[in-house]
Amino acid sequence: MSTVFSLRALRPIASTSAHVAAAPSTSRHAVAGVRRCAAGVGAAARRGISQSAAPQKALPFALNTTRSETAPAEDASGARHDGKMLRMIMFGKPGAGKGTLTARLVKKYDIVSMSTGDLLRQHIAEKTEVGLLAESIVASGGLLPDDIMLKVVTSKLDVLQNRHWILDGFPRTVGQGKLLDDHLSARGTPLSLVVNLDVPDSVILSRISDRWVHLPSGRVYNLSYNPPKVAGHDDETGEPLTKRPDDNPEIFARRLAQFYASTSPLLAHYSAQTAAATRVVTLAGSTSDEIWPQLEDAVRAHFSGVRERQEVKRRHSLSDAVLAQERREKGKVLQRA
Repeated sequence: MSTVFSLRALRPIASTSAHVAAAPSTSRHAVAGVRRCAAGVGAAARRGISQSAAPQKALPFALNTTRSETAPAEDASGARHDGKMLRMIMFGKPGAGKGTLTARLVKKYDIVSMSTGDLLRQHIAEKTEVGLLAESIVASGGLLPDDIMLKVVTSKLDVLQNRHWILDGFPRTVGQGKLLDDHLSARGTPLSLVVNLDVPDSVILSRISDRWVHLPSGRVYNLSYNPPKVAGHDDETGEPLTKRPDDNPEIFARRLAQFYASTSPLLAHYSAQTAAATRVVTLAGSTSDEIWPQLEDAVRAHFSGVRERQEVKRRHSLSDAVLAQERREKGKVLQRA
């Protein structure tokens, strides 16, 4: 199996010859359901961008490398906690909220997030051996073999043995998963958490119908819950927003069929490894706000070594101090009364 990257955005898509009509039975039923719900949300898809709700700031994705990547992780006593390292991949249908939830984890906790697209662009920009090979393949419209993608990913993972990390965009097939498993196991750093986001197809279709993007930066807005401050324009640059070519019901149906054909078996692969060190959890909900508490609970319950970022802890401490002062002042007023 190879991985397809578009030259425009270097977004990985597992190659497959399966069309919607030729997908497995589960895919046919899922896609049929998507097409039925597509008619129901057609009006939402045609809604003008001016019909936005209260504005909120878009969250751009950034590769988080704010601290030394090779520094050993320690608990409060200074002891290493290698056995509790978070090494995580997240699965979910296209538009399920993987990027949003990953960004929340990285913002609050000392976790490194890696996107295969970002890593590949970095290799190409730095003209590494892998980057030069990948650039020539992508430029010619070819497919990146699994072994090349593994090198792109592991070039980063191999220096993160003592850091908590989340991997985005790889693996996407059982073959890729086995390659990654073998590589990590050989280094004594196996995956420790696989998260599956269970979001209804109809909800995701409604999301992509309302989604607009600032192509130069990649900032994404949604009319339903994350609209731009000025309708139709990027918050940072003021430049016009556009629709992604693949944000429509027909293309979503094909991407969903591809997910069931390629990625679902990979989830089953990890779920079957009951004796392995990898924990598999499924989080269900219709919005990222619903799923976020479940995700945070799963991380905190099983990976006590994951710490909040210092700036987050200071903010919480300040809030606690303010609340304590308010309680003291209120108590004094009641005593005088």
